[in-house]
Amino acid sequence: MPIGAVTRGTTGTNRLRRVDRWIAALPALRRADDPLVVDLGFGASATTTLELHQRLSRVRPDVEVVGVEIDPERVRRASLSARPGVSFRVGGFEVPLDAGRRPVVVRASNVLRQYDEADVAGAWRLVTDRLQPGGVLVEGTCDEIGRVSSWVDVGAEGPTTFTVSLRLADLEVPSIVAERLPKALIHRNVPGEKVHDLLVELDRQWATAAGWSTFGPVQRWLATVQGLQAVGWPVLHGRTRWRLGELSLPWSAVAPRD
Repeated sequence: MPIGAVTRGTTGTNRLRRVDRWIAALPALRRADDPLVVDLGFGASATTTLELHQRLSRVRPDVEVVGVEIDPERVRRASLSARPGVSFRVGGFEVPLDAGRRPVVVRASNVLRQYDEADVAGAWRLVTDRLQPGGVLVEGTCDEIGRVSSWVDVGAEGPTTFTVSLRLADLEVPSIVAERLPKALIHRNVPGEKVHDLLVELDRQWATAAGWSTFGPVQRWLATVQGLQAVGWPVLHGRTRWRLGELSLPWSAVAPRD
């Protein structure tokens, strides 16, 4: 039996573009002998699964994407849009695939946010147990139009990185992402927790960098991230990723304290 519960299934065109761009750059995908990717909990339509395949095929023309949903009716409707390299099947966190195949990446967007926080660790373990060696579960949340996103990369040993991705053009404060934190963190945005400290400092650096607005929001964001780094936060990657409105840190920098 599929493991999990039917969620609201909300989806939309171009909603997951930020996390898809992240997945397309993952070394695990680019180096995989079997570039099999699962879109777990694709929702009420095939849209985001088809978009994921389109985006990943630019870097791996041989990529195969399987959309997995626990609701058989959603799978039936989505299967009408199947095409070479894209298929759909009924399933849940057990990630059912044929012939013992294992995915190199599983994307689970806006799925666990509808579960209890206590369910997260078990769901992560179920999915990562199904991955290829070196594979990645990318699990997170975004707003309805994909302008505010965050996600966690999870491997066989547990969560490794936390990433925020924001549309900079009309950004008021970076802490808007508090509303779209992954389930493992969304209830931890309170004093005494590391993710709360991060968002407070991120807003402070954004305000400090206000003078850079003259040169555009990207330059202001670059100054913000560099300021965060200067006060001791272990910011990952470099300007190429930062310019996209991204900020990544090791999971240990934001992990719940208990």
